Amino acid sequence: MYKIYKLSLSEPVEFAASELKKYLRMMMPGCGEINISYDPKATDGFRLGLLEEFGLPNEAEDPLLDDIVHIDTTENGGILAGSNPRSVLFAVYRFLKENGCRFLFPGADGEFIPRKNIGAVKYYKKADHRVRGHTTEGDPSLEQALLYIDYQTKNELNAYGLSQIFIYHSRYYAHRYNEHNRPPEPVSRELVEQWQALCEAELVKRGAILRLGGHSWPTQAVGFDPADNGLYARGKKMLSEELRSKVAMMNGVRGLHKNNPHFTNVCWSQPALRSAYAKFLAQKAMENRQVAMIGISMADTSHNHCECEECQKYRPSDFMVMIANEADDILTENGMKTKLFFSDYIDMAFPPSKMRIKNPDRFVFQHAAITRNYTESLTADSVIPEPKPYVRNKWELPRTVEECMSYYKGWREHFPCTGVSFEYHFWLHQYRDPGMLTFSRRIYEDNMALKHFDIDGCVEDGSNKSFFPNGFADHIFSASLWDRELDYEAELEDYFSHIYGDDWKQVKEYLEKISAAFDHGYMCGERCADPARGELYNPEHAKDLEKVPALTARIRQLAEAHPVMPTRPQTVCWRLLLRHAQWCEKLAEVFAEKCRGNNEEAVALFESFTKDYGKYDLELERYFDFGLAVKSLENILKKRPKIEL
Repeated sequence: MYKIYKLSLSEPVEFAASELKKYLRMMMPGCGEINISYDPKATDGFRLGLLEEFGLPNEAEDPLLDDIVHIDTTENGGILAGSNPRSVLFAVYRFLKENGCRFLFPGADGEFIPRKNIGAVKYYKKADHRVRGHTTEGDPSLEQALLYIDYQTKNELNAYGLSQIFIYHSRYYAHRYNEHNRPPEPVSRELVEQWQALCEAELVKRGAILRLGGHSWPTQAVGFDPADNGLYARGKKMLSEELRSKVAMMNGVRGLHKNNPHFTNVCWSQPALRSAYAKFLAQKAMENRQVAMIGISMADTSHNHCECEECQKYRPSDFMVMIANEADDILTENGMKTKLFFSDYIDMAFPPSKMRIKNPDRFVFQHAAITRNYTESLTADSVIPEPKPYVRNKWELPRTVEECMSYYKGWREHFPCTGVSFEYHFWLHQYRDPGMLTFSRRIYEDNMALKHFDIDGCVEDGSNKSFFPNGFADHIFSASLWDRELDYEAELEDYFSHIYGDDWKQVKEYLEKISAAFDHGYMCGERCADPARGELYNPEHAKDLEKVPALTARIRQLAEAHPVMPTRPQTVCWRLLLRHAQWCEKLAEVFAEKCRGNNEEAVALFESFTKDYGKYDLELERYFDFGLAVKSLENILKKRPKIEL
């Protein structure tokens, strides 16, 4: 009979023990009951604890961020240790994977658990990147958020952001772009606050690094109620003179940018407003001690910082550093170890001209290159240009990955805190590569380059439902952050063979052809034949899109020959290919019209197609973010040409 002993009593170690018991029972249904007990002196069975509790060296420089896994087991038991409680849980999942288990996509349907006796494992690894994680984005239900939290931990991602989740959950329950098939079921802020507490509890149970922040925080800190954002936007609430005096001046006038506090910056030259935000941030940290990182955000847009005489004396990033230092002082006075993070997002791309962080250990700096293109990867050989000169509210947004990096390098010259990347692979851009294999390679290459630019991890701001037609892109994201030595093709073979079985190579070839037919460069407006006719005008490319029906016909025939497979993940993934084939066929038809310059026809066809395809939304919602996909593609389809001929 197997025994499990805990050398620690922290919640993640407790959970790790229960997870080990669960999966051992699944692998060996006849193994009998498995006892779990607390015994720091145990010498037999599976022993779960911190490295120090086994007398093992701990190389972690920062116990919050550094994950180390040490496994030394026989067929009957042994050591499953980690550098922190979360890493002990990672040790359990790694032990299971070394014994043949795979966590391929969220939920029980995505798990491959072999029926076999466990074998001995020797494994030691310090994660190659400190911060590895996701945020909530897109259109998720509560159930889907919880499934992803469970899934990401099984794949050794250690961080998660729960900022502004009311926006994202509201989109799902409103069933945006799909009211025809799914009547809206609105949710209240009070209910979503409860859901956030539930998600946080699940993350704390797993020892995750919780991150919290929000673009509405600056205006909230100086007196705005974020619940009123929509009222302002719809013209149902007017800006008071008191609040008007606090917001940024643009062209000589103070007011709400885009008529919404969420997009409005504050007049940060006013010391009282900076202090209000610093106190707000510190209070958020003290009220949310389960949160490890608090974000210092600014408004969610660009080129709208205050132009008053006093604000013009500093760059926006100077004011952000002033606020950061003041918040750090308050946290230090209160004995708080919560880290603060800030980023080079939009106008913050330009580093401060005068101010510097006083306490680097308090901070994490993130490179948030939201304006970058995704048609090229960052590589060790990327040539980084000199940044363009700063001109308040009139500078040109960087577009290439190298241009974006030029601003980050300027920051890093003066800010030695831990640096991470805040990425958008799984936001709008993934839907412009329906085959997802071009994009999977992009993610892998970007991650491989991070260390070359003093970046120690990545957090994705994107959908948690990126598993259509499979989850390889998400898998390679987590796997390459954990281990920079892994081989892309070997990972693809392992993943595809587990979800498609013996015919995995045919599926790989098919998805590569789908990616090529759509051409991510074309979908991003970089293959234009005549700018006057619009970014997506390219009649020659229509010929490539016309090949898609023949491709999908072949994969449909192959999928229909695999109705029931030996494992549940395989059955699910072959059936997803059928729905994916329908999506690709119609999408090719839409963009072929766009190629030919038939803009109105393309938009009408897309609207008709998505209205009909929405009937599959409920069936696909664990795997496919229908609302975010429609938004992404509609954004480029509805772009008008410079000259309508």
